[in-house]
Amino acid sequence: MADYVLAIDQGTTSSRAIVFDHSGSIVSTGQLEHDQIFPKAGWVEHNPEQIWNNVREAVGLALTRGDVTHQDIAAVGITNQRETAVVWDKNTGKPVYNAIVWQDTRTQKIVDELGGDEGAEKYKAIVGLPLATYFAGPKVKWILDNVEGAREKAENGDLLFGTTDTWVLWNMTGGPDGGVHVTDVTNASRTMLMDLDTLSWREDIAADMGIPMSMLPEIKSSSEVYGKGRERGMVPGVPIAGILGDQQAATFGQACFEVGQAKNTYGTGNFMLINTGTEKVMSENGLLTTLCYKIGDNDAVYALEGSIAVTGSLVQWLRDNLGLFEDAPDVEWLAGKVEDNGGAYFVPAFSGLFAPYWRSDARGALVGLTRFVNRNHIARAALESTAFQTREVLDAMNADSGVDLKELRVDGGMVANELLMQFQADQLGVDVVRPKVAETTALGAAYAAGIAVGFWSGEQDVIDNWAEGKRWSPSMDEGERERLYRNWKKAVTKTMDWVDDDVEQ
Repeated sequence: MADYVLAIDQGTTSSRAIVFDHSGSIVSTGQLEHDQIFPKAGWVEHNPEQIWNNVREAVGLALTRGDVTHQDIAAVGITNQRETAVVWDKNTGKPVYNAIVWQDTRTQKIVDELGGDEGAEKYKAIVGLPLATYFAGPKVKWILDNVEGAREKAENGDLLFGTTDTWVLWNMTGGPDGGVHVTDVTNASRTMLMDLDTLSWREDIAADMGIPMSMLPEIKSSSEVYGKGRERGMVPGVPIAGILGDQQAATFGQACFEVGQAKNTYGTGNFMLINTGTEKVMSENGLLTTLCYKIGDNDAVYALEGSIAVTGSLVQWLRDNLGLFEDAPDVEWLAGKVEDNGGAYFVPAFSGLFAPYWRSDARGALVGLTRFVNRNHIARAALESTAFQTREVLDAMNADSGVDLKELRVDGGMVANELLMQFQADQLGVDVVRPKVAETTALGAAYAAGIAVGFWSGEQDVIDNWAEGKRWSPSMDEGERERLYRNWKKAVTKTMDWVDDDVEQ
């Protein structure tokens, strides 16, 4: 009897492999960062071959550190950075271009042309998403339009497209030699190409984007056996049985199975999801309608999502681009040396503004500066921007769902930051709760895979395993809370209308 489930978390900055036991506890991990490639302003790329190599090495590290072999693994689950588009040759297994990352804004002109007179809402009633550079479909069109020979190859049936879950799964199951070309409903719902009602590709929208249907992976549920690890691979013969986009995986790992339960993940960006049940809810307030999960043959469960492009990556930017500190956790130490932001507000619209504004013409701004402001205030303003952006999304969620959230479950790397978590509770006016196992994204993928093969019996096992780690309650004066938020809203207006005809997008 296999004692463990392996999760592969192919994220924006790194690829991780984590071995979990039946209680949902971490046994061992392996992790490798990959290069962030910035060819031009607004362009963000990854090397898919480097990602695949890192995934293999991370799995090897996790198995070795846990003294575990593939025979001890009941199933493998995959979770991934969503919207990031990979296009590769199915005969050679070689990508035709780097992966275009979800943060990349190069497709703005394509998005504008697709919208035409109907604008950003053109496909929203079908796919739940506004036309925006964020999503995968327009990225595929850009590759076919701009890489020499790519369109001809695609029309001949030689090219495949996938988000990084599909790229990893295809390689794990054989690559050019019988690799399985599949994605799940959660990732498919982020391409702008899937009908939310039928859970199938829309041929008419793919035609609008000039994407041959032969490129698209088969859409499956989030929890079923898609294939088995190839014989000469890291997990030969082991069922690969779960796929969830990273934010949906975190929602699953946080046991948000009831309508109205929500989680917020603090990673490269921030992503808040609220479970809306088996009925899709269309947003009137700048949120996305998306798939939450689908377990085997059960009905699909939907969610409303508020996506924030830049939160943790702002801390990385302060470290790498400005040299404000050497290690990311030092931002909390700096911010803690001052009592407030000194009047400074940092709006990190590096990739435009995502929810609830959807303004691709916005760019980052640091405002309210005086001679009084020092690097400690800037560090604090950076952390506070994460909390302010989250409040904007929560306000939209409360308005759309008609239910005021009672508490917010949180996860991701930044939840180790106590100063931020307290300020978040103060800004939201509700308790913020961190689970004992903060790696909920990988855990959610592990649960989906384990449920598919009977390692766990179902959602109740996930609920039983979830445990509260720490809780923060609001303590800020209401007047101060609202004053800070009012100034934040003012700062946001200073970022808009920056990109125009004189600025290359």
